[in-house]
Amino acid sequence: MAFTKKRGNTSPEVSTASLPDIIFMLLFFFMVVTVLRDAELKVKVNTPQATELTKLEEKSLVNYLYIGRPLERYHSLYGTKPRLQLGDKFSSVKDIPLFLEKHKIKVPENRHGQITSSLRVDGEVTMGVVQDVKTELRKSNQLKVNYSAKKRAD
Repeated sequence: MAFTKKRGNTSPEVSTASLPDIIFMLLFFFMVVTVLRDAELKVKVNTPQATELTKLEEKSLVNYLYIGRPLERYHSLYGTKPRLQLGDKFSSVKDIPLFLEKHKIKVPENRHGQITSSLRVDGEVTMGVVQDVKTELRKSNQLKVNYSAKKRAD
């Protein structure tokens, strides 16, 4: 005589042993793929509007130079005159060659000729400041210059 247990309609439990592995793989994936913003804007930049725009494809080959009036919280330190921001800090025009060299180090040598400097200039800034920056870029042999703009609503 065989004894058999009566089983209910329960299905076997799902194993959760591999769940932590999956979560850590997803976490690692998003940590590797996510690109954090490099610079916190300390100047007010309201770029002009334009109709004929071209998008820069490779962001790793672009230097961003911001020109504008300091934000209100920096008025006590830097005043209200237009300033140049390179990376995360206010700089002078003399700091541009060093800024460019620091960026060149991160780029493979065969791509140095493709590096572009993108000027993000506030629409209310006079061209004298921009001309000084362009002159220093030219002296540093950075000849590919781009002006950032917003698309004009038609």
